[in-house]
This record gives sequence, structure tokens and C-alpha cells, in this order.
Amino acid sequence: MALNKVTELGNFIRDQRTNARMSLRKLSNMAGISNPYLSQIERGLRRPSAEILQAIAKSLRISAETLYVKAGILEERAIEEVDVSAAILGDRSITEKQKQVLIEIYQSFRHENELEGSGPAGKVAKARATTPQRRGAPQGRTKTAAAKRRSTKTRSTAKSKTRSTAKSKTRSATRSNARAKQRTRARARTG
Repeated sequence: MALNKVTELGNFIRDQRTNARMSLRKLSNMAGISNPYLSQIERGLRRPSAEILQAIAKSLRISAETLYVKAGILEERAIEEVDVSAAILGDRSITEKQKQVLIEIYQSFRHENELEGSGPAGKVAKARATTPQRRGAPQGRTKTAAAKRRSTKTRSTAKSKTRSTAKSKTRSATRSNARAKQRTRARARTG
């Protein structure tokens, strides 16, 4: 395997791992290989065996064939060579009715894509072109969730202080009025 193939394979595995939001340690544990060895594979320093590639593919939930092709173990087959219908019909684990339903669904998807004039690659490119990319801080004066919570907490604290102050003023005024009435009554009795 040429040096550039090993590096390309390592970069591909790293990309798949980051897309799966998986740490290097987690992938190495799932694949049953050591953390330093996986790191060396990703950096293109080690050439993994077919068994190691299969374990990595299983952990990343991608096909082992993809990794074999990237590693140069297998030659890439043309997409036209893959006969999905034949693969479905050859599967012994599902019933004939299930096979027919799967084939009908597959053919309807292909027909729909042909009518739209685009295959899966075209759709992905269109989706990427129309989806805005978030880079850096958001534009404008938007608050983060934490800032919103702080400002809400500050407002509610200010409201409760205002309520407390208003209640204490009302109590104080009520007490003053009660004392004034008592004095008036006392004067009326004595006078």
C-alpha cells in the first residue's frame, strides 16, 4: 500500500469518526484496538490489516468494503455493477413478499430521482448549496440562552423587590393610619 493511500485511509477514518461524533478513545474501545494504534492509523503512520479495518468499519457503522477500497485492498466497483435487486433476491433471511416490497420501494426511489433529473449526489450538493453555513458568532444582537436566563432572573428579582417594597410601604401606611385613628379616639375620649 502506497504511503499516500495509508494517509488517505487515515484521513477518511478520522473524518468518519468526527462525523459520528465519536472520540478516538471510544472508537478504539469499540473496535477492540489500542488508542495509540488507532491514532497512528489516522495519522497515516500504520497500515491496518483487513481484520482491523473490518472492526473499525463495524464500530463506525460503515461498510468494510469502503475501507478496503480506501486502503487499496479492493478495487472500486462501478455503481452500475451493483445490482441491488439481485442482492435483495439473494437474501435468504427475508420472505418473498418482503423481497418484492423492497424491490418496489427501491425502484420507485430510482424512478423519482430520474424524474427530478438528479441522483443522490446532486441532492446532497443542492442541500449544501442552499443550507446557510454557521461560522463564528451569530449576527445581530441575539442573546445566548444563558444571557436570557440571567436577564429573566434579574427582571424577576427586580419585580419581587418592587413588590416587596410596595407591600412594606402599604403595611407601613396602614400602621400609620391605624395609629392616627387610635390617637384620635383617645383624644375624643379624654376631651
